[in-house]
Amino acid sequence: MIKGIISLILFTVLAFLVGKLVSKIQLPAILGWLITGMIIGPHALNWMNSSIMDAGWFHILSNIGEVLVGILIGSELVLKELKKSGKQIATICLFEGMTAFVLVTIAFFVFADVPLSIAFVFGSIALATAPAPSLSIVKEYNAKGPVSKTLIPLAALDDILAVVVFFIVIGVVSGSMNGEGVKIIPILMMIMAPLILGAFTGFIGVKFLNKASSKGETILKTALLIALTIVIGRYINDNIIAVNLLLSGMAFAAVIANMVEEDRLHQIMEAINPIIGIALVVMIINMGAPLDYNLILGAGLLTAIYIIARAVGKISGAYIGGKISKADDNVCKYLGLTLLPHSGVSLLFTGIAVGSLMPFVPEYATMIQGTIAAAAVINEIIAVFLAKQAFKKAGEIQPINKGYLTEEVKEQYDL
Repeated sequence: MIKGIISLILFTVLAFLVGKLVSKIQLPAILGWLITGMIIGPHALNWMNSSIMDAGWFHILSNIGEVLVGILIGSELVLKELKKSGKQIATICLFEGMTAFVLVTIAFFVFADVPLSIAFVFGSIALATAPAPSLSIVKEYNAKGPVSKTLIPLAALDDILAVVVFFIVIGVVSGSMNGEGVKIIPILMMIMAPLILGAFTGFIGVKFLNKASSKGETILKTALLIALTIVIGRYINDNIIAVNLLLSGMAFAAVIANMVEEDRLHQIMEAINPIIGIALVVMIINMGAPLDYNLILGAGLLTAIYIIARAVGKISGAYIGGKISKADDNVCKYLGLTLLPHSGVSLLFTGIAVGSLMPFVPEYATMIQGTIAAAAVINEIIAVFLAKQAFKKAGEIQPINKGYLTEEVKEQYDL
C-alpha cells in the first residue's frame, strides 16, 4: 500500500510536469496528464498496473476525486444565479444530450446494421459527458464568460440525465432478454441516494463551515466532511445500491453554496481549490491509464460512426437548445465543443452494459466494449483540444483589457 501511494504521488508529479510541457506549445495541460496516464498504464509501461488500480486504497482515492470534482460543480449551483438561466441550461442540456442519444442510435442501426436494442445501448452511452476534462481547462486558463458559466451547472444536469437514460435503456434491453420488466425504483434510487447523501453532509457542513476560520482549519473540516460522505456512500454502495459520489459532492457543495455567506464560500473554495486541482490530475491519470493506444491503429468503421455521430449530436443539440432558449451567441456556437470529453463515464457505462449483455448476446457485448474503448482513446485526445479551442474562440481565455469595458459588462462576466 505504501509503495503504491508513493508511486501514485510520483505519477502525479510526472503528469503535472508533462502538462506544463504540453502547455508550452499552447495545448491544455490536461492533454499531458491524459497521455501520461496512457504511457504509465498497463498497455504501455505498466507502471500503473492492476495491482494499483484494483487496490482498495486506490478506489478510496478515486472516490475522493469524484467528490472533489462534484464540489467544483456544486459550488456554482447558487439558486439566485440559476433562477436567471435555469430554464436555459435545462433546455440546452435536454437538447444536447438527447440529440446525441438519438443520432448515435440511428447511426448504429442504419450504418452498423445492429439490432435496434443494441443501437439504443450505444446511444445511451454516448449521451454522457465527463465534466473533469473541460472543467480542468476552465481552471487552468481561468476561463470566464457565458460558455464556461453555462458549462458548470450544465455538467450537473447532464450527469443526472445520462444516468436516467442509460439505466432505463439497459434495464429495458436486458429485461427483454431475461424476461424481467424494467425496475424504475432502483433507477430513481441511483439518482436520489447520492443527492440525498450529499445534501445531508452538506447541511452538517453548513454548521461547521459557516463561521470564518483559518485556511488550515477550513481544509481540515472540509476533509472530515468529505470523509464522512465517502464512508456513508461506500456503505450504501456495498449494501444497498450503486452511488455516484460525484453527484454527492455536487449536492454537498450546492447546499453549502446556498446557505453560507458569499464571502465565506469564496474563502472555503480558495482553501480547497489546490486540493481540487490535484484531484483533477489524479482523475485524468486514472482516466487515461486503462486506455490502450494500440486501439487507435485498430479503430474501424464502428469507432468512426460513434465519434462522428456523438460529436454532431452534442454540437448541433447544444446549438439548437441554445437558440430555442435564446442563449448567448457564443454559447450556441461553442458550448457543444466543450461537451465532447466523456471517456471516464463512457467506460463506466460500457462495463455495466457488457456485464448485462454478455450472458445473452456476447458478440454484441464484445462489439460495444471494443468500439467504446477505441473511441475513448481517439475522442478524448481530440475532445480536449477542441474544448480549449471552444473557450478560445469564445474569447474566454484571452487577456482582456478591462479598461475598455463598461461596468455592466464587467459584472455580467464576473471580470
